[in-house]
Amino acid sequence: MAAKGGEQQLNKVLLGRYLPGSSFIHRLDPRSKLILSFYFIIIIFLANNWLTYLFMFAVVAGCILLAKIKLSFFWKGVQPLIWLILFTVVLQILFSRGGTVYWQWGPFSLTQTGIISGIYVFFRFVLIIFMSTLLTLTTPPLEIAGALESLLKPLKKIHFPVYEVSLMLSIALRFVPTLLDEATKIMNAQRSRGVNFDTGSLRQRLHAVVPLLIPLFVSAFNRAEDLATAMEARGYHGGEGRTKYRVNQWRLRDTLSMFAFLLVTVIMFLLRTW
Repeated sequence: MAAKGGEQQLNKVLLGRYLPGSSFIHRLDPRSKLILSFYFIIIIFLANNWLTYLFMFAVVAGCILLAKIKLSFFWKGVQPLIWLILFTVVLQILFSRGGTVYWQWGPFSLTQTGIISGIYVFFRFVLIIFMSTLLTLTTPPLEIAGALESLLKPLKKIHFPVYEVSLMLSIALRFVPTLLDEATKIMNAQRSRGVNFDTGSLRQRLHAVVPLLIPLFVSAFNRAEDLATAMEARGYHGGEGRTKYRVNQWRLRDTLSMFAFLLVTVIMFLLRTW
């Protein structure tokens, strides 16, 4: 049961995992999805009241419906990061000033403004994770890397290594699920030898992680060496002169998606002054 629980916990990490489909979101150009994802992260900081956050949740829910992916699947993807989110929220609550003071002790205080700010930070984290997860679930890693290379192509004029950066991103995205699966196998092997990752004090748990990290690093280096050997055997010499098997095409639905997010921005400004 413990091994199964650990495996499920690792499988909840959705970064780099792609779900094939034919939905509207799946058929968007990877460049438009990448632009809209970054643009969403920017406009989420315009939210400053309950109406704006409620509207942004409605926008994300609409995108998830268009992608035809269950909402519960996204919430499972948030769970591995929930402790980091809660830690940030607690810091926001304890160190914010303003409004009615409910409790104070030294530099720490519990105020009305702090509680509201903490709730907003929690919403902001969840929205950003949902949209980032939507990008990786509906776009293959190679297409994300290709879209980034295409968007950064003007930087070649100043000798920026565009292709190398996109290649590193592609390899990283493809290796994340592989390394997580490898970590699951190592954890199960360590559990069969009596190592317990789920109980004990924080110090005991950190001590139990050491037998997991060393073989995981060894496995990662071995895979990296195998990849380098395979690329060399296939005559890889960088991105100069290389052609693409699939060429991205900007279509009407991509332009309409851009206009839709511009409309979202206008509505956000209206709701900010409500």
